[in-house]
Amino acid sequence: MTRVKMSWQSTHRSSKFRHVYGKAGGREQCYEGIPVTHSVHDNHFCAVNPKFLAVVTESAGGGAFLIIPLHKPGRIGPHYPKVCGHHGNVMDIKWSPFMDNIIASSSEDCTVRIWQIPDGGLRRNMTEALMILIGHSRRVGLIEWHPTCSRILLSAGNDCKIMIWNLEEGVAVKMIDSHPDVVLCMSFNTDGSLLATSCKDKKLRIIDPRSGKVLQEADCKNIKVNRVVFLGNLKCVLTTGVSRWSTRQVALWNQEDLSSPITEEEIDGLSGVLFPFYDADTHMIYLAGKGDGNIRYYEVSSEKPYLQFLMEFRSPTPQKGLSVMPKRGVDVGECEIFRFYKLVTLKSLVEPVSMIVPRRSESYQEDIFPMTAGTESALSASEWLSGVNRGPMLISLKEAYKRPNAADLRAAKQDRRTVNGIDLLENVSPNTDKELLKMVFRQQEELRQHKDELREKDDKIQQLELQLRNMKNT
Repeated sequence: MTRVKMSWQSTHRSSKFRHVYGKAGGREQCYEGIPVTHSVHDNHFCAVNPKFLAVVTESAGGGAFLIIPLHKPGRIGPHYPKVCGHHGNVMDIKWSPFMDNIIASSSEDCTVRIWQIPDGGLRRNMTEALMILIGHSRRVGLIEWHPTCSRILLSAGNDCKIMIWNLEEGVAVKMIDSHPDVVLCMSFNTDGSLLATSCKDKKLRIIDPRSGKVLQEADCKNIKVNRVVFLGNLKCVLTTGVSRWSTRQVALWNQEDLSSPITEEEIDGLSGVLFPFYDADTHMIYLAGKGDGNIRYYEVSSEKPYLQFLMEFRSPTPQKGLSVMPKRGVDVGECEIFRFYKLVTLKSLVEPVSMIVPRRSESYQEDIFPMTAGTESALSASEWLSGVNRGPMLISLKEAYKRPNAADLRAAKQDRRTVNGIDLLENVSPNTDKELLKMVFRQQEELRQHKDELREKDDKIQQLELQLRNMKNT
């Protein structure tokens, strides 16, 4: 009898990020009472960095946005100070990747404004901008900072033009007039030498931003391309959009040949825009749907399968927009590789959502936290405009990692001596058996874990009920 050698191969490529899971922050970590803007523009309306959270809000007499110190979650009062210098609704806000106190905003009043926020946040309404950039003839819907040059900013307006601003001089140095319709999205590559755009004319373009020349162009006749993002050093761009069958779709393209996509994948039949977020450090792409609470994430590679689905974070609360914490602001000790701040209109709050690699170790996890972009600018505006290209200045996150030691554990124990307002060590003599205290602390920890499990089960029940209602409706 001939023996047949059987082999088995997993359908999933081996990956250290295979079991990454999403964890929503508790109520004590949320920012509540925020009157989120009612604008239906397909933008995120929020931005975050390690110091501040900015949220576009409703305001009488013009556009405004809130600036909240990140370490002060909780309820925001109705008279909380705002940045309110625009004369029309604010369309987009972006923090400078190099200076945590500098934020840019664009508005329906056809201007772009640069603001400098005090270290402690605002104590009164701010109306005077550091700089006002005037050049567009219609409302300005998009702004984008250059990834390696701190003084270059791009803006795209409904006049179908992209303006390149030199903030060292406060003037527009280039106008890109290559689009016959409104620009929907724009994305720089790693060193800022190329710009990818999507447009209402259903075309995807790769542009040299300094000359304005279109290097590559794809006519996506059967797809409405909404969003585009460069994928780091993979020499690819990823787009999300809607197919002719009204299904949400994601596609991967070779940036040097846009004749046809490398791969395409249909996601679902929902109608909200799919926002893509790329993590160049882990080569992971996150797809978050506007109007639903789901965040799907994939690992991207230059070989088949190009998009490897990993997992999906589900939430019953729909998101209006999301912002992403720069990698230098994540919690390295908790193996947090990505953190969203989710804008929830129904509850008037912003909720953090952490993406965590499940590991147990007391050492720094160098394989999931490689060198990443820091706050130092790689070149000046004049250098970039003259044709110089440089990649981002990289830093290590190892300094942010603090290994637990005996002193930290003692301090933590001192902080945990009160439970529900009761001082456990009050009237306890030094000779009292400390095992009783250890038992109380252990029981409190178990109670907290049980509460977290119950909260997760409640969320799961709400998800299942929502799915059941959807099945009945269809």
